Amino acid sequence: MNRLRVGIIGFGYWGPNLVRNFSSCPLTEVAAVCDASPGRRETVARTYPHIPTVGSVDELLDLKLDAVAIATPVSTHFALASQCLQAGLHVMVEKPLTATAQEAQALVDIADRAGKVLMVDHTYLFNGAVRKIREIVDHGELGDLYYVDSVRINLGLFQRDVNVIWDLVPHDLSIVDHILGGDARSISAWGCAHADPNIEDIAYVNVDYGDRLMANFHVNWLSPVKVRQMIFAGSKKSLIFNELNTTEPIKVYSRGVDFAHTEEERHRLQVSYRSGDVWSPDVPQGEALQAAVTHFADCIRTGQEPISDGRLGLRVVKLLESATRSIRAQGGRVVLGHAAAVRPSVRTAAAGPAALAR
Repeated sequence: MNRLRVGIIGFGYWGPNLVRNFSSCPLTEVAAVCDASPGRRETVARTYPHIPTVGSVDELLDLKLDAVAIATPVSTHFALASQCLQAGLHVMVEKPLTATAQEAQALVDIADRAGKVLMVDHTYLFNGAVRKIREIVDHGELGDLYYVDSVRINLGLFQRDVNVIWDLVPHDLSIVDHILGGDARSISAWGCAHADPNIEDIAYVNVDYGDRLMANFHVNWLSPVKVRQMIFAGSKKSLIFNELNTTEPIKVYSRGVDFAHTEEERHRLQVSYRSGDVWSPDVPQGEALQAAVTHFADCIRTGQEPISDGRLGLRVVKLLESATRSIRAQGGRVVLGHAAAVRPSVRTAAAGPAALAR
């Protein structure tokens, strides 16, 4: 088959990674790079002299393309993605999908009417460790999940158009959505702004997924140390995902707490503690973005829905929007509706290869 011709819109922070991965993917080729900055276009010309550059999306759409990948500020996502979808192109958008849930819903509707693939670049969903976590949870090895706790902190890149929640929490929300399934019931967020009074650089987000399952996310641009860790605690075992441990990113712990079963034991608040082995499963290697790019191309060729489709992107944006409402109300809880009663252990029976590829 001929390679899919892809245009890259934006050559700032993430754009160069997209150009590199779309160029190396056997299913795609970079047909052009679009950026309004002459300096960035010159950088493209020096690094990739065979790739044409243009200064506007209108010029890009004059070329014979199959798809575009958008890596621009979130405030521009809706206008660019809708223009490209309506021009008959498949679209991959950097996270988060849009700046509002209304825009995200509109993009999903436009893509459906056009019959085009709309995919959000939630790259972590293509990370080997995250895929392994999904497999472990789907097979019921952790039992019923009690909580998810995530810390994503660093001396980060300060953003001008979004706060730390919109910058970092999409990673965790997309991971939890992909692994757990089901909708959130409510959300609350707290934060502080230091560099810019209108842009929070430290935040804590709490999400209630119903059925006694809660998730907490701590994100921070001011931390003197870098931490990338998620804990998935269950009734049988618990799992820690440490992204910075490249040799053993996942560790599964058999230790935990067993709660009382009878009414009398519960009345006496009896619990028992258990100790067990710690093991680290084998995690497939490979660059997550390359897997995401290949998946995007596969979806275009086969017509299948992407793992990180527009609807997942919409769910993430709804949570981000609600977190913003909460943080403006000093942590006031925002009710989202009733969570779907989907426990990972219940889903296990249906979790074959097709379920894992969702």
